[in-house]
Amino acid sequence: MLLYEQIRKNKVKTVFIVTGFVLFVLLVGAAISYVNYGDAIPGLIFTPVFSLFYVGIVIMSSTNIVMKMNRAQEITSVDQQRFLWHTVENMAMVARVPMPRIFIINDPSPNAFATGLKPEKAAVAVTTGLLERLSREEIEGVIAHEVSHIKNYDVRLSTVTLALVSVIAIMSDIGSRMLFFRSIGGKRDQNQNPIFMIVGLVLLILAPLIAMLINMAISRNREFLADASGAELTRNPDALASALEKIANVETPVKQASGASAPLYFSDPLKKKVSGLFSTHPDPVERISRLRQM
Repeated sequence: MLLYEQIRKNKVKTVFIVTGFVLFVLLVGAAISYVNYGDAIPGLIFTPVFSLFYVGIVIMSSTNIVMKMNRAQEITSVDQQRFLWHTVENMAMVARVPMPRIFIINDPSPNAFATGLKPEKAAVAVTTGLLERLSREEIEGVIAHEVSHIKNYDVRLSTVTLALVSVIAIMSDIGSRMLFFRSIGGKRDQNQNPIFMIVGLVLLILAPLIAMLINMAISRNREFLADASGAELTRNPDALASALEKIANVETPVKQASGASAPLYFSDPLKKKVSGLFSTHPDPVERISRLRQM
């Protein structure tokens, strides 16, 4: 019961965070419109249209983009990596999702991630370090964790939130440039409320940072959910905890990992050793503790 209660709580928390993220995107659009034109309505109309268009483009090609960013090579035959192939196949069968594509990243630092728009289009990538340093049970636990991301549609959530972060960054940049040029031309609306103007300017400046913090919060929350779901698939939470402990204790970062894809990984691939609001992953100690209490 503890496992299912944790899964339920994480799902509810994620819904609230994502809803807040979407509302924040609309708020940024309204702020940009008000600061530049004295009217928030155009921003509220344009922002959803632009966001849907941009997010749509990103998610349609997300898997190939992410794999290229991390220099991952696809495994297309069971003979290329028999144990990994069968492990992914078995975990997908237990989770009742289609078998994802399998990729390997040539890097000695142990780690893994999953990506894709939906289970039918999903992919799992592991580093060579993961295969070399972890036991079979530990590898199975990590694969179960990544397959859980696919089953729970976390991979879609991650792709959408990453796209929304990009949308806010683009809008903030455009809004700042528009404000700069309008200020030079002296085109200001004298009827603008000074308080709303100040709030809008602050929001315009801080929007990219706030968007990143929200994205990191979503990333941290989904890791707890995937840990719980992965333990459910293998019925062996200790193996997953042991894998996380080994990976967290490796100080060498994944050299092939990009900053944009860092939230996708099983454990922080950049090894930044930050915690709280500025971390892409929960504290490994807390994750391990929760797993060993199951």
